[in-house]
Amino acid sequence: MGQAKATKKFEQRHLKDTLERRNGLKKQKQKQQLKAKKAARRVEENGGAAAVEAAAESAKPKANGDAHAFQSMSVDDFFQGGFEIPEAQANGKKKRKRDEKYAKEAAGSGSESAEELQADLDSGSDSEDDNDPEEHMRQLEALAENDPDFHKYLQENEPELLDVDLDIGDLSDDDGPKRKKRKAGDGDSGHEGLEGDSKELKMAVVKKWADAMTEQHSLRAMKETVLAFRVAAHVSDDEEKDFKYSILDPNVYHQLLTIALKHVPEVMQFHLPVQESKSGKLHVSTEGKKFKTLAPILRSQMASITHLLDNLTDPSTLRLTLTSTLPLLPYLLSFKKIVRDLSRAVTTVWSTPSTPEATRIAAFLIMRRLTVLGDPGIRENVLKATYTALVKSSRATTVHTLAGVNLMKNSGAELWGLDPSVGYTTAFTFIRQLAIHLRTSITHNANEAYKQVYNWQYTHSLDFWSRVLAAHASAADSPLRPLIYPLVQVTLGALRLIPTATYFPLRFALIRALLRISNATQTYIPLAAALYEVLSSAEMRKAPKTSTLKPLDFTTSIRAPKSYLRTRVYQDGVGEQVAELLGEFFGLWAKSIAFPELALPVIIMLKRWLKDASHRTSGNKNQKLNTSISLLVQKLESNSKFIEEKRAKVEFAPNNRRCVEGFLAETEWEKSPLGAFLVGQRKGREQRAKVLEDSRRVEEAKRVAREKEGKAPARREEESEGSEEEGDEEGVLLEGETTDEDEE
Repeated sequence: MGQAKATKKFEQRHLKDTLERRNGLKKQKQKQQLKAKKAARRVEENGGAAAVEAAAESAKPKANGDAHAFQSMSVDDFFQGGFEIPEAQANGKKKRKRDEKYAKEAAGSGSESAEELQADLDSGSDSEDDNDPEEHMRQLEALAENDPDFHKYLQENEPELLDVDLDIGDLSDDDGPKRKKRKAGDGDSGHEGLEGDSKELKMAVVKKWADAMTEQHSLRAMKETVLAFRVAAHVSDDEEKDFKYSILDPNVYHQLLTIALKHVPEVMQFHLPVQESKSGKLHVSTEGKKFKTLAPILRSQMASITHLLDNLTDPSTLRLTLTSTLPLLPYLLSFKKIVRDLSRAVTTVWSTPSTPEATRIAAFLIMRRLTVLGDPGIRENVLKATYTALVKSSRATTVHTLAGVNLMKNSGAELWGLDPSVGYTTAFTFIRQLAIHLRTSITHNANEAYKQVYNWQYTHSLDFWSRVLAAHASAADSPLRPLIYPLVQVTLGALRLIPTATYFPLRFALIRALLRISNATQTYIPLAAALYEVLSSAEMRKAPKTSTLKPLDFTTSIRAPKSYLRTRVYQDGVGEQVAELLGEFFGLWAKSIAFPELALPVIIMLKRWLKDASHRTSGNKNQKLNTSISLLVQKLESNSKFIEEKRAKVEFAPNNRRCVEGFLAETEWEKSPLGAFLVGQRKGREQRAKVLEDSRRVEEAKRVAREKEGKAPARREEESEGSEEEGDEEGVLLEGETTDEDEE
């Protein structure tokens, strides 16, 4: 006989959902029964069977039907039910009307399959009643009142059985609808120490949480601490939000911050330890029940930490917050949005000029840890956030901020070597953006177009990528090595964009970046022509005018003020830079077998320039400058003779590449005439720089003392001279980056 029409409809429309719901409820019930069996076994081993029977007797409900049910129940049956109190069938949940309709039609047809389906519905409904968390909570509270000894035993040995009511819905606003709050009369250890409706948090409660987390690694105490920590993180917000606690005492606030930052990672590590694979990679199991239970707590903790990083100003608290975040990083790898927000906040701290160096290093450690632990997506986000923060914080450079900018460039460059493949992708994208800015400035003839390139952001960006390639592209098989050519081309194009004397400082800064790449990667970059262009300019060939200005600091200037042009002090400074950079350029190839041929054209051009500059009437009348260039020419000629003498003794042909590259490999660079000259020049510059730095610090201390006395002098002009034209340039680079990313 075929199936009834109602049975077919039921199978088509409701069978799948019914079976899934039944299987899910069965799994939940099996888990509770398994825990109860384990608890019963431990109680029996400890001789506590009598206590269990007493608990079963004392937990009788008032209803006669329930009392009869408990009288006929053994200890094993009691634990088999997972502390479930039988209820009369009349009080059970009603079936859905649609299910009743199909069940009646199926029963009327006499189909056995319909009866089986209806039985499944009945069992599923019973399972829902049996697994009601509120009913389970009432049973546990009754057990605590009637048999406190047995309840205490469960707290010590089976805390998970009593923590099923962990209300983690309060920890995140994004985790879906919250569970219903328990009545005010329900026992909750987290509310102890709260006064009426004010919910003010007291020191005793905070210390109680700290003791529970340190001694027992309590999840409940950690949950309450995280809830209160969220209040502390938003205590300075203008918007009033409805939180579980309120903090009015500053001592409570500081104590809460300390325990939340120090003890929450310890409890997290205790309940869900980080596993290390054979390859050394850290791993956290995200499939287990514990991780799902701790995930909302972790999200709330990280949201509070991110908010703190955005608003904290105290260096010690900021450093403590950063240090406490390190142990939590392995747990965050599956939360992409949290990692992205954390990266943004940490890079902001790392790039803030007013942040102490120790705090900035602590922030960098988090950035590096995320890059090491994360997948390629996380690494790319961290690298992009790092570069964006670097560019934003380098809009202006003074003698006070230069050290911080160099710290960012040196530490940030390290990240690109942790994953060269991801580093190549991000570096290529950003170098391409720099090339687009340069092309736009060349093709557009507007008066202000050059400002997209001639600013501190663009200069620091090129210098930063030179440090990245110098650190990680020296090997022949490095994935970053193909980026040397495009970066060199962009840098050479930028330094020749406006060949006027005003931007000689920027040209020198970019040439230093290219020298760094050439030295680290042994790549020849033709820089002599760019330096000779400076010497052949009218600024260096004509006689200067006298001036009482201070020497221009080329390390903190990319544009010379108009007051410095055609002055003796500026001409001397430019001459020193040209002589130094020409010497450093040829010093890279001082042991090369082709040095005589490399230096000969430059020697001829420099001698011709010296002849014109030394003319009595049309010369520059600057004996100091001419002497320094003449001395450089002498050292170049001496080194050429040195190489010619050495290579006259070789027995290999020029086509023997291996022998050519090994020429003078055993000779120290300092032993060559040019190398010895450059070593002495470097020592002299270091001594002069040290004297200038000491005098600057003394002057700064005097200025601070005068400010304390109320006699603060006017702001020094030299700190703002290099920033006169930077106001209109601010944000140009980042706007271009955003546009380019949108195009891609």
